[in-house]
Amino acid sequence: MNNQTSLVPLKMLLFSFHGANTMVVSFLPLLLTYRGLSGQEIGFILAIGPTISIIAQPFWGFMSDKYQTMQKILIITAIGLVVSSAIFFQMTTFLLIFIFAIFFYFFQSSIGPLADSLAQRRAHMLGIPFGSIRTWGSIGFAINALLVGELIDWVGVQYLVIPYVFMASIVLIVSFRLADVEVKAKPVQLGDVRILLKNHRLLLYLLMLLLVTITHRANDNYIGLYISELGGRDSLVGWSWFMGVVSEALVFAFAGKWFRKFHPLIFMVGAALIYATRWFLYGYFTEPLGIVAFQFMHGLSFGVFYLAAFQYVSRLIPEKLQATGHLLFTTVFFGISGIVASLGGGYVLDTFGGTTLYYILGIMATTGSVLIILYHAAFSKY
Repeated sequence: MNNQTSLVPLKMLLFSFHGANTMVVSFLPLLLTYRGLSGQEIGFILAIGPTISIIAQPFWGFMSDKYQTMQKILIITAIGLVVSSAIFFQMTTFLLIFIFAIFFYFFQSSIGPLADSLAQRRAHMLGIPFGSIRTWGSIGFAINALLVGELIDWVGVQYLVIPYVFMASIVLIVSFRLADVEVKAKPVQLGDVRILLKNHRLLLYLLMLLLVTITHRANDNYIGLYISELGGRDSLVGWSWFMGVVSEALVFAFAGKWFRKFHPLIFMVGAALIYATRWFLYGYFTEPLGIVAFQFMHGLSFGVFYLAAFQYVSRLIPEKLQATGHLLFTTVFFGISGIVASLGGGYVLDTFGGTTLYYILGIMATTGSVLIILYHAAFSKY
């Protein structure tokens, strides 16, 4: 099997997992609304995911490093994903949704970070850009956002379980075909994780990210409800994500051509400012089609910010702790940020409305860009 052929299962895994993930990000809030949950209850359910991920992601990352295998861990989590999603998406009461959300997110929250870490290592081994592999996740997300949006417009959001379990099953099937990555180091021990927790530069970096990543997660959670509130159809939510993730895929695909020209923190500053501009525009334009039109900025904000942040954090982590360190990074990027965004964003949306929410997000992203500049000035040699 040549190098490019060996990447096919990994690309298919990214395509299918993120294709399934678009249903969680884009349409789960609409499904919960259909089930009769209030805005506050929806915010509480959405907060379960990032809360569980704080435990689940470091756990699965530690197991991957300890036993020096990503493939077997991905197989285990994929089995859990198929079983738990088949139950979770069919629950109709708040209590049952809450209980099975815990099981669902315990498996779901770690597959993406583990796959990204595997892609990062494979890209490094083969001397190819990480983005050229990761872009397949964006393609899967975009295509399924469009197709599933049209599907639920036709049959109803209550049948979201069918396309989700279908895509989750593909994740499981292709995980058996993955080429694992061998790390020539001693298996990680629990005490070694303290190395990460004692890395003050790493912890400061992760803390600094929060102001920007909270804004990203708030938009993830509430753009669908915002579009619906403005009078947009469910399919328009799918189109908004399609527009955004197509631009993200283009950024991932071509990042290797320009990404090494500047320090990653420089790209992060630029992306944070694009985030700020994007949120201010969302707050100003209250037509659903306007929100969809500005979604092309998703690639220039999230795509650039995530790639640069992931690349930089890899410099701060010892080789044998890469999977654990990457999952710690993802726990902050999507987990802690997601908790604050779900609870705080839901409160602001219900109390003050979507316009105020996005203006607040714009201010936060602007402040975050300033903090990144200060961090870069302090640690410019890294």
